[in-house]
Amino acid sequence: MHIPTCGTAEQEILSFQAALAQALLPCPDYDAAHWLYVPNRYCDYRYILGTAGTKPLICIGVNPSTAAPGDLDPTLKSVERIALCNGYDSFLMFNLYPQRATRPDDMEQDCNPFLRQENAAAFRWALEQTRDGAPAVWAAWGAVIEKRPYLADCLRDMIAVGRDLGARWHSAGPRSKKGHPHHPLYLRKDSVLEPFDAEEYVQACL
Repeated sequence: MHIPTCGTAEQEILSFQAALAQALLPCPDYDAAHWLYVPNRYCDYRYILGTAGTKPLICIGVNPSTAAPGDLDPTLKSVERIALCNGYDSFLMFNLYPQRATRPDDMEQDCNPFLRQENAAAFRWALEQTRDGAPAVWAAWGAVIEKRPYLADCLRDMIAVGRDLGARWHSAGPRSKKGHPHHPLYLRKDSVLEPFDAEEYVQACL
C-alpha cells in the first residue's frame, strides 16, 4: 500500500530528463540494461516502469502503485504477459498522472502543472523508443479516469503527443457501459489488442 506523504507541490520533483539520465546509469538494485525505471528509486511519483526493447507496448493506466523492477504487481504482470502475447518484445508502463498511490482516491485533488508537463515529456520519449513500426499505445485506465477532472486533460496531452508521432491506440477486453477501456487486471493473457479511437473517446466519454 502506498499513500502519498504530502502533495507533490511540496516535494522536489525531478524533471523527466534529469530522472532519465539517472535511470540509464548502472544501478545496484536492478539490471538497468533490462529495466527502465524513471526515477530509479522508490518515491512518491514514477514516470515509467518497463523493459528494454525495440518494439514496446506502451500501456497507460491512471497512476502508479508499488511496482518496481523485479517486483511487479498483478497489474504489471498482466501488462507484460499481454504485451508478449501480442507480439511486442517489451512493455513500458505509463500513467495519466505520475503520482504514486495504491488507491486512486488518495491522489491529490489538484494537478501539479510541472508534474503534468514532465509526464507529457516522458510520454513523448517513450513513443520515440519504437524502432519497429508505429508506436503502439494501450489505453488501459478503466473507469478510474473519472476520479479526478484533471486526468482527462492529461489524456488530451498524450493524444496530442501521439498524433505528432503517429501512435496507434489500442484497448483490450470489453469496454464499460460509458465506453472506458478495460483495466489490465483480470484480462486473459491471450487477450487481443483492438483498435481504439482515443480522440473519439475523449469527445464522447469525457
